[in-house]
Amino acid sequence: MRTAETRERILTAACEAIAEIGFEKIRMRMVAEKAGVSTALLHYHFDTREKLFTEAMTHSFANTANDVERDAETAPAAVILARIVRSLLPTDPELHQDWRLWQELWVRALRDEATRTYAVDLYAQLHTWVADVVRRGIASAEFTPTDVDDLCTLVLSLSDGYGIRLMLRDPTVTLDSALASIWRQVSAALSLPEGMPVE
Repeated sequence: MRTAETRERILTAACEAIAEIGFEKIRMRMVAEKAGVSTALLHYHFDTREKLFTEAMTHSFANTANDVERDAETAPAAVILARIVRSLLPTDPELHQDWRLWQELWVRALRDEATRTYAVDLYAQLHTWVADVVRRGIASAEFTPTDVDDLCTLVLSLSDGYGIRLMLRDPTVTLDSALASIWRQVSAALSLPEGMPVE
């Protein structure tokens, strides 16, 4: 139990540190200090910066998914899908931090083949996450049938594009307009009301 708690603390600290100063400037000692553990203990769990980075990304994604799917067995598919769309944009401080991690991932993936492969795999996981909810909604007749893979690719691409503009604080793009634009495509493909479900 304590090992799992220590690992969680380290990964949380790594996410915060990478988001604050960027992966290239991160030193294992900094993460250890932030997590309140020794450098030796940090190296016991993560022997390289690269392994720490990929585990931190996975940790960040898993936490977001767990929160979104907290009642996935009982909530309507449209509600879960709307949560996913919101979670794909920097809609709160935690997701803003996640977006900083994604931006670090993109930059590193352009220069490092192992990171590129990891990034492609992470996108595949995101694609599956969205696709599973869409397929559930189609199976329950909540959504009309559509090309699921095409819709998922569109949702992720729009989220990336709008997310970058929001992270840049582009005055021509607001969070509300970004969400409305993405949901317009979703609702048209699945024959849903244009307004995103409100919980």
